[in-house]
Amino acid sequence: MLFAGSDRDGVADGRITTAYRRWAEPRVVEGRIYRTNAGRIEIDSVREINPDLIADNDADVAAADRRNAKDVRRRLRGNEDWPTFLIKFHLVEGPDPRDQLAAQSTLTAEDLAELRTRLARFDDGRQGPWTTDTLRLIRSKPATRAADLAAELGRETAGFKLDVRKLKNLGLTHSLETGYELSPRGAAYLEAIGN
Repeated sequence: MLFAGSDRDGVADGRITTAYRRWAEPRVVEGRIYRTNAGRIEIDSVREINPDLIADNDADVAAADRRNAKDVRRRLRGNEDWPTFLIKFHLVEGPDPRDQLAAQSTLTAEDLAELRTRLARFDDGRQGPWTTDTLRLIRSKPATRAADLAAELGRETAGFKLDVRKLKNLGLTHSLETGYELSPRGAAYLEAIGN
């Protein structure tokens, strides 16, 4: 989830704990932690609502930092035929474990074995082996648009981005404003496997 303008500040300082979104289907899952542009949030609940039944005095309107129900409806984006979801969440304090993992510049034998196992599972998919080639490409072309990297590998952009997110979850890459870069852990992995 992304938050714009003052909403980003409100989420970051813990003042905003509710959001309304118009989506074709839910994009968040209750109990899961998401990284956002306002920090990490944990989803407490997500449910479909009828936006016409939102009341001005509804506590969720205030928790979303909206003036009234009309303001909520006015700010909804997306196809008007899509359902509206009410998402309740809270800010997760403390450092992101993925950032701590990514900062590791040395790998133990156990770390390396675990990474090899996890990446082998990814490579076993329908796409075929892709992890090492993707890491090498990101290393050689940091801050390159995802679409350009995907094209170089003969892949669709959307699938490529999902796969890079898997690498990021293992602490191997960082997302940049444009494109990606290897993390210290990613560089250590490539070095350990002789690439």
